[in-house]
Amino acid sequence: MDELLTTFRRAGLQIVERTDGTPRALPWAADHTAYRIIQEALTNVRKHAGPVPVTLALHYDPDALTVTVDNDRPATTPIDGTTAHGILGMRERVTAVGGNLLAGPRPTGGFRVAAVIPATS
Repeated sequence: MDELLTTFRRAGLQIVERTDGTPRALPWAADHTAYRIIQEALTNVRKHAGPVPVTLALHYDPDALTVTVDNDRPATTPIDGTTAHGILGMRERVTAVGGNLLAGPRPTGGFRVAAVIPATS
């Protein structure tokens, strides 16, 4: 994860990380899904919003991990959350492990990707 975030920081994203709950090892499918969601969400921020501040929040519950990627700047390229390939791919990944994904503009501006990923084996 550190290497992934370093790559995006070098590309100009200002990433602030927040973790709630007790971090723990996750089953492989949950861990891999979370990594790919973070990767795709940050790629979308870089591509559509540019070098902006981003908050990456990980919330560990006993039976799930919630990954949230927020940026505060409106997208420079319009994003349609129902047809965008990156968002569709994220939704498919999360659904495949029994979770759910919400992606779209935030009421206060910017964009949010939030995935709830079951963390049970």
